[in-house]
Amino acid sequence: MRSDDPPAEQLTDRPGQPSAERATLRLREAPGHPGEPGESPRYAPEWLRLRENADAAARAHDLLDPLRIRLANLPRRVDGLVVHDVGCGTGSMGRWLAPLLDGAQHWVLHDRDPYLLHFAAVAAPRSAADGSRVTVETRRGDLARLTPDALTGAALVTASALLDVLTAEEVEALAATCASAGCPALLTLSVAGRVDLTPAHPLDAEIAEAFNDHQRRTGMLGPDAVTAATEAFAGHGATVRAHPSPWRLGPGEAALTGQWLRGWVGAAVEQRPELRERAGRYLDERLAACAAGELRVVVHHTDLLALCRPTGGDR
Repeated sequence: MRSDDPPAEQLTDRPGQPSAERATLRLREAPGHPGEPGESPRYAPEWLRLRENADAAARAHDLLDPLRIRLANLPRRVDGLVVHDVGCGTGSMGRWLAPLLDGAQHWVLHDRDPYLLHFAAVAAPRSAADGSRVTVETRRGDLARLTPDALTGAALVTASALLDVLTAEEVEALAATCASAGCPALLTLSVAGRVDLTPAHPLDAEIAEAFNDHQRRTGMLGPDAVTAATEAFAGHGATVRAHPSPWRLGPGEAALTGQWLRGWVGAAVEQRPELRERAGRYLDERLAACAAGELRVVVHHTDLLALCRPTGGDR
C-alpha cells in the first residue's frame, strides 16, 4: 500500500476499453526480470487518477528553483535531461514535473506493474516548459534494480508516495545509488504521520495512530521515512532540503476524500481489530459529513530534494 492508498484492486483489460490503454507499446523489462505469471497490479489506476490533482496541488514548488539551478549546471546532452521515475504508477510525476522544466527530456519510467506502465506511457507529457520535446521509455522492475550503472547519464531520479513504503535498508540503498551516480533525487508526497480533520472527532487520534502503526508493519518506514531518507542522503554527502506538501481536501474533492477515508480507516482496523465496531460508526459519520460538504481534511506529507555531489562522469 502506498502512503495514502486504499487496497489495490485486481484489474484486467475490459471489453470496449480504448485500444490505447490495452496495448500502448512494447514494455522494456529489466534484464533477467520476466515477471511473475498472474502477478496482480499493486495499485489501481482509478485510485491513482483520483489522487493526481491533489498530488499536483500539494507538491512543493519551493524545491523546484534549487533543482533547476542544479540541472542548468549539467552538461547538455543531445537527447536532453534523462530522468528516472521510480515506482511511476500511471506517470503522474512526469505529467507534473516535465512541463515545469526547460529543455528536452527523456523520462525512464520504472514500475513492477506492466498495466500501470501502459497508462504511464499513453499519458506521458510531450513537451517541456519551453516547448522542447519530452520522450519516454518504460522499464519493468523494482527499486532493487536501480543501480549506479542504470543511472549512467541520468540527471535526476524522481519518485512520488514511495519512501514511506520502503524499509530503512531500501532507503539507504537508494541514497547510496544516487550518490554513486552523482544524481539528485526529488522524492515527493511521503506521509508525515499527521492528519487534521475538521470538524474534529474523539476517535481521530486513535485512528491516526493505528494507521501509522500499520504503515510501519513488516519493517516499512511509514511516517519515519523522511527522517530516515534525510539522514541516509546526508550521510552520503548530499545537500538535503525538505518542504511540506499537504493534501488540502474540501467539498470539491469529496470523491478523493471518501476513498481516502475508507483506506485510512480500513488500515487502522486491520492493524487494531478491536477498533472495528467503533471505527465502522466513525467511518459512516465521516462519509456522511463528506457527502454533505461539511468535512475538510489535511493529510500532511513532506517533499524531499537531495542534491548529491556530482561525480564528474557522463552527466
